[in-house]
Amino acid sequence: MKLISLFRGLVLTLLFTSSALASGGDGLTPNPAEEWDDLWGHVLIDLFIMGGIFAAAAIYMVFKFRAKSIDDVGTPVKLSTAQMWGWALIPAFIFMADDFYLAAKGWTVWNTYRRVPENALEVKVTGSMWSWEFQYDNGSTAEVLTVPVGRPIVLRMTSDDVVHSFFLPKYRVKEDLMPGRVTYLWFNPSEVGKTYVTCTEFCGAQHAEMNAEVNVVTEGEFNVWLKGIEGADAAQADTESIPSSVNVPDKAESIKKKRS
Repeated sequence: MKLISLFRGLVLTLLFTSSALASGGDGLTPNPAEEWDDLWGHVLIDLFIMGGIFAAAAIYMVFKFRAKSIDDVGTPVKLSTAQMWGWALIPAFIFMADDFYLAAKGWTVWNTYRRVPENALEVKVTGSMWSWEFQYDNGSTAEVLTVPVGRPIVLRMTSDDVVHSFFLPKYRVKEDLMPGRVTYLWFNPSEVGKTYVTCTEFCGAQHAEMNAEVNVVTEGEFNVWLKGIEGADAAQADTESIPSSVNVPDKAESIKKKRS
């Protein structure tokens, strides 16, 4: 019973300690991409260290305990009770400590991934075979996702037809779009530049061509761009409201009449 109680205490200590270590941060706006990369770095380090240790041990034992002749018979090493428990529990404790740490780290990353910052800019995304449409809070739409640098972006997404999957490789975020349901993801563009979004759920004959550009610009450039597409949408709406029977004069023709 004492051994079980001790083991239970060690497990709880590992859980709370690893959670505290994994949840460390600087208090700034989190970045899912950086946290995913950090977690993957820890996983790779563990794989290389543990794999290296086991590989070295295996190579050592292959040469150390190899049969010298065909009649060689190995003799097992006798261990005391303390040695037996030590060889069983100490490696298990080390592996469990590492597993609890990675699990807590992964849980922290997941919480960051699903918790949208309060100052996030919201963009509505509609997926359809085989294109993306992005709608901003002023009602304007675009086929290119243009966002300001340094501000979290939350995407509220739905599909017009079949299931699509919105994937931003640069920002390590991906989420499915479904008809009749709104899903979401968010990312934090930390530098100006261009990247892309692609669909990673097979959605028909032109699935491979279902991608769009993501353009990260400065705050000033974003405001100018947003006003520009708002004006373009208004002009298009005015043009579409004119009856087809009305002859809209060409701009060049109007200038020629004024000069004459």
